[in-house]
Amino acid sequence: MAQRYVGKVALVTGAARGQGRAVAVRLAAEGADVIAVDICADLPTTQYPGASPEDLAETVRLVEKHGRRIVSSQTDVRDFAGMRSTVEEGLSELGRLDVVVANAGMTTAAPAWEITPENWEASIGVNLTGAFYTAKAAIPAMIEQATGGAIVFVSSTAGLRGLPLLADYVSAKHGVTGLAKVLANELGMHRIRVNSIHPFGVETGLKVAELHPQLEATPAYAPFYQATLPDRISQADDIAAAIAWLASDEARHVTGVQLPVDLGRANR
Repeated sequence: MAQRYVGKVALVTGAARGQGRAVAVRLAAEGADVIAVDICADLPTTQYPGASPEDLAETVRLVEKHGRRIVSSQTDVRDFAGMRSTVEEGLSELGRLDVVVANAGMTTAAPAWEITPENWEASIGVNLTGAFYTAKAAIPAMIEQATGGAIVFVSSTAGLRGLPLLADYVSAKHGVTGLAKVLANELGMHRIRVNSIHPFGVETGLKVAELHPQLEATPAYAPFYQATLPDRISQADDIAAAIAWLASDEARHVTGVQLPVDLGRANR
């Protein structure tokens, strides 16, 4: 495997399992030390269990298996003071910060007019405000370091298209896409590249029908969820591989882009 991250440190949120763990482990396999953040708790508005402290401990084990250092933190990305403290701790122990992957997220599903205020606030809070707080906590240190860097926001196909039954998630992920575009323009002078990546479905154990039965059962919605490639779903490692390229020096002239890794759904 390429060693594109030797001597670098990466911050990854939502790192306890699934996509976030895959990113943390992939970057560690390529030489990075890691700051791994996850709330490690159930969210009251979701229909599926959250990550656990044991999940985060497993991410730590897998990163250390590659001989890399890791600082882990059970922090809610909606807690800016907590995120700032986590970044400061990571800098103190690991010495620098080169890559930020704002991955933490959650989703529920319902017709837009049936979304509760609580679900709306939670979705916007975790997916958009949490991404903003992650960047806000990390950027000053990256600018002061004066060695450039990369930020990757994990948006979604929902950050490019109006997917039915996901109005809160779509709104949040469109916001993440816009935030990435603005930061790409603001941080270019510091050689800090900012891009967003747009998965569709990723195999993490969550089934689409568990969110809302109409997602799979309503024929009118089917075109929004059909892939071009024959695979029905991506694996977490597929997203990690794309992020590992996008945040690396191989993509040093790539900034402000929206990279779909969605089996062709964004192009339908």
